Amino acid sequence: MSDVLSKLNDILGERKNNADPESSYVASLHKKGLNKILEKVGEESVEVIIAAKDAERSGDNSDVIYETADLWFHSLVMLSHLGEDSGAILKELARRFDLSGLEEKENRSK
Repeated sequence: MSDVLSKLNDILGERKNNADPESSYVASLHKKGLNKILEKVGEESVEVIIAAKDAERSGDNSDVIYETADLWFHSLVMLSHLGEDSGAILKELARRFDLSGLEEKENRSK
């Protein structure tokens, strides 16, 4: 699975730095700037919420999986725009393995 994220990191970096915004969706988002990227992240978040509610009722998770992939993708574009990649997120998730969720939440308020 990390191979997919690694490939995505490479592609996003390549398109951010070298692709023509006229022919690359990722390059066009970077050209439009962080606010446009964040707008897409927000839009995809709402679509995930709606899809999850629908999935709970229908028992069909296909739309929530599709929309979550869009959310992850746009979140990775956001990270790329800020000079980060999925490795930073994976590192943070790994750090949390030894913490209970309640303990981690308590530590944030300190």
